[in-house]
Amino acid sequence: MAELRKRGLLTMVICSEPFLKLGKTQARVFGVPALPLIVIPHPLGGLSIDDVKARAAAALPEFIKLVKEGAR
Repeated sequence: MAELRKRGLLTMVICSEPFLKLGKTQARVFGVPALPLIVIPHPLGGLSIDDVKARAAAALPEFIKLVKEGAR
């Protein structure tokens, strides 16, 4: 992801709440500290497909906003 971002491609990462700090740290370590992170509730494992779809639907407005902004 970091390499794609460095090449100017629109990128973002979706992570669950417990992994937010790790995501920010990894983005900084790999040279893309401004990499957008979309946070969803944890966990995903063990959820029904409908629950996963609901989490995706809840994250969709942030995704669309970042796409429209060019994920700066």
